[in-house]
Order: sequence, then structure tokens, then C-alpha cells
Amino acid sequence: MKEKQYTIRGVPAPLDAALRRKAKRKGQSLNKVLLDSLAESAGVAEDAARYHDLDSLAGSWKQDKAFDDALRSFESVDPGDWE
Repeated sequence: MKEKQYTIRGVPAPLDAALRRKAKRKGQSLNKVLLDSLAESAGVAEDAARYHDLDSLAGSWKQDKAFDDALRSFESVDPGDWE
């Protein structure tokens, strides 16, 4: 696939400074830092972390009185534990 060229205008000074600091800190070119940042934010970075371990649990919480009652004992502190 042929690589594309982009021109980005209107880069705010604080963003420019932050990107240049990052490039210097990593010992990379500004272009490399920009490409890596764009790839990461677009979700196409080669080393992008993708976590799906708990996806099946998202939104599955159900209220359970017995569970809430069992946890209630953890809401108080026994002063004897601190002696």
C-alpha cells in the first residue's frame, strides 16, 4: 500500500511543545512520534493494548440483598484490630 502524505495546520503551541518534548525524550523524530500517536489514537497501533478479559461482565451487575448484607460487615472497623 502506498504511503500517504498529510499536512496538519493550526497546531497549538502547547501541543507542538509537548510532541517535541516527547520526541526528544524518546530519541525519535517528530514524524515518528506523530505517526505512533495517530496510530494509537485510531486503534491501529501494532502494539496497542487490547483488553477484553472482562467484557462479558460489563453491564451484568444485578442487585443481590444477600451479597449486600454479607459486605455490610466490612463497613465498620473493630477498634480492637488497631491495638
